[in-house]
Amino acid sequence: MPISITSHREPEPLDLAAFERLAEFVLDREDVPPHAELSLALVDVAEMAELNESYRGIKGPTDVLSFECDDPCPVESDEPITLGDVVIAPELAERQAAELGHTVEHELNLLLVHGILHLLGYAHESDDDAAVMQERERVLLDAYAEAL
Repeated sequence: MPISITSHREPEPLDLAAFERLAEFVLDREDVPPHAELSLALVDVAEMAELNESYRGIKGPTDVLSFECDDPCPVESDEPITLGDVVIAPELAERQAAELGHTVEHELNLLLVHGILHLLGYAHESDDDAAVMQERERVLLDAYAEAL
């Protein structure tokens, strides 16, 4: 499963291989074909604020954004399928982890899973949808922790 990870922060102190392992685990558990492609970008707060305003019309940064592939089209069985991009602001994850009393690693993992699930069609517009998405996040993170 091709997963492209880019950091726009220099230097990047995070273990990018750990993000790749978690992303592969989630995509596998969600029965995504093995030739699917995913892009992950780690950005600073200023860049995230620009993206949030440009694409959602909301001023200020957010912790994670997902950009689905704009025009899914039929592909031959061996051609890659591009799922889309997940963008995470690690600095915001650090703040949120401190506020919520859990580790930065847990918060980053949650944001990655959350972003991937959005690409796979999960949403949280209604309370019911949010509950379904949160439960799936919990199940995936628990299973990943057990698999380590």
